[in-house]
Amino acid sequence: MNVPDELRYSSDHEWIRPEGDRVRVGITDYAQDALGDVVFVDLPAVGDTVVAGGTLGEVESTKSVSEVYAPVAGEVVSVNGALTDTPEQLNQDPYGEGWICEIVPSDPASVEGLLDAGAYRHLTDD
Repeated sequence: MNVPDELRYSSDHEWIRPEGDRVRVGITDYAQDALGDVVFVDLPAVGDTVVAGGTLGEVESTKSVSEVYAPVAGEVVSVNGALTDTPEQLNQDPYGEGWICEIVPSDPASVEGLLDAGAYRHLTDD
């Protein structure tokens, strides 16, 4: 399982990558593997205000429908519209082209409260 060291993680299997005043959000390799083949992604809307742990969107796979949770509170400032036509990017490149949205955190320090790569690996050890 791929767990990049430079990212932060939620216990709900989302990752964030700080990029200036915003963070890029996606689901982890562990999550996409558990979901199976992704066939649809329900993205948040630009301008949405999200709360940490609140629903950000949904991912539908051949196995189930799962909610995606916001790892931090803030405003959605960008979404990956390419996932509408190519939802399989979540499976093929979860840390790259499969990103879901970008959020400007209402409390930038909240990023530090998320799991580092080592803690996330420990969480997902079977």
